[in-house]
Amino acid sequence: MVNRMITGAHYGMRDWLAQRITAAIMAVYTLIVAAVVLTNTPLKHAGWQALFAQGWMRVATLLFAISLAWHAWVGVRDIIMDYIKQDGLRLALQVLTLLLLGVYLG
Repeated sequence: MVNRMITGAHYGMRDWLAQRITAAIMAVYTLIVAAVVLTNTPLKHAGWQALFAQGWMRVATLLFAISLAWHAWVGVRDIIMDYIKQDGLRLALQVLTLLLLGVYLG
């Protein structure tokens, strides 16, 4: 029988999948915004205002922002867990990261 030592939490597949899904959401949003900018040049303030007045664009932008925050959290958390060995410092940096991402998202 082989005894395996498990370190860290059980993130693995869930976070790998979260990174891929959030990256796909952000890529689709970027393509949509790029298409709008390229087809409506020069886009003035009124054009941006009309674009973001539509409900689907507001939802897409919110989904992009949430995806960006989640994507950043997974990446930064993994870096902190890999390179910061002191438990107190690691916890403080993770809490600081979560607070900053919450402020940015707000």
